[in-house]
Amino acid sequence: MEMFPIHLLFIVVLMNRYILGPLLRRLKGQRFERVDDSYRPRVAIVVPLFNEGEGIFHTVRALLEQDYPRELLEIIVVDDCSRDDSVAWANKAAEGHPNVRVMRNPENMGKRKGINRGVRAAVDAEIIVSVDSDVVVDKSAVRQLIRRFVHPNVAAVGGRTFVTNRHQNWMTRMIEIKFHFAQQWLKDLERSFRQVMCLSGCLTAYRRRVLLQLEPILEARAIAGVPIKYGEDRFLTRQIVKHDYETVYTLDAFCFTAAPSTLAGYFSQQLRWRRSNLVDLLAGLSHAWRLHPVITVHYVSQLALLLSYPVVIVHNLLNGEFWDILTFHFLVIGLLGFIYRMETRHLPEDRRVAGASFLPMALLMPVTYALFTPLALLTLDSGSWETRGSPTTAPV
Repeated sequence: MEMFPIHLLFIVVLMNRYILGPLLRRLKGQRFERVDDSYRPRVAIVVPLFNEGEGIFHTVRALLEQDYPRELLEIIVVDDCSRDDSVAWANKAAEGHPNVRVMRNPENMGKRKGINRGVRAAVDAEIIVSVDSDVVVDKSAVRQLIRRFVHPNVAAVGGRTFVTNRHQNWMTRMIEIKFHFAQQWLKDLERSFRQVMCLSGCLTAYRRRVLLQLEPILEARAIAGVPIKYGEDRFLTRQIVKHDYETVYTLDAFCFTAAPSTLAGYFSQQLRWRRSNLVDLLAGLSHAWRLHPVITVHYVSQLALLLSYPVVIVHNLLNGEFWDILTFHFLVIGLLGFIYRMETRHLPEDRRVAGASFLPMALLMPVTYALFTPLALLTLDSGSWETRGSPTTAPV
């Protein structure tokens, strides 16, 4: 297999992500992200909980400080039969706050079914904000999400995530830069056409009526009869777009969470995400043609790269040409590290890392592509998230 075609495909994806998207954002100006400050719906924040311990206390307390009318805000914590003291910490956070409810599932149901239970319980809410139990949300996040619902067809608005332990070691510094590009740049193309294909469960707001409409589809998700609990955020977003609703992403609503600090943790996360990418990119081919043509090209090129790149890496290894592809990676990653440094030079030192911290990605990228794409394809029916315990655990 020749290198030029795969490099050309790689360049197409890079141009879509790093050139065309930001260019459209600048050309559209204020039209790129419209807001409506007069919209004040009733909001329910649903927090699915499993084995979070003291962390849920800080999550709920941050939500209680939201810059949004308290009489219009409810917080619902749905515990999925945690085996630790999570419920005790959730109840402690709720003390003295009648707008906080702590619910406990009768049995371990998984994240999506737990969220659906919270959605059904929020009968007075028009907007549901989904927040993961391991994040701390900025006090203006809910307000920033709500003001992006400028049209009845806008069904979901997502926010960004910052790495709290960015200075812990080389891994978290690398992930900090990866998060920067994943959120600051990579969604620009999809944002331009209001067809963002993945909104994170860390912080996303949904119209409740749309979640209720899609509930049967979300509850029945399975592969070969095995219920799937990974990649539910991406699956939900794709279903929303598939049903002709608009999805929006904003950098002004944000939360904070810790990134994996070990190779084992990072690899577990990447395998889970790789499965999610493959499942939804493959399943989405049936209706990708209904997307905006630019998004369709972007969508198909991502899948083509995901499937072909591992073959190229193995081919180069077998032919003694691995250094060629590694050099190519270092050139691209080095350039991105320089761009990151230029874009964050105005931030305080504690809010940024050195641009050279991104260089390990040049080696980890071919490794994860070569190993995890085939492994993900062989384990698409896995019911495990590879997190918070053994594979038999059903985490949220």
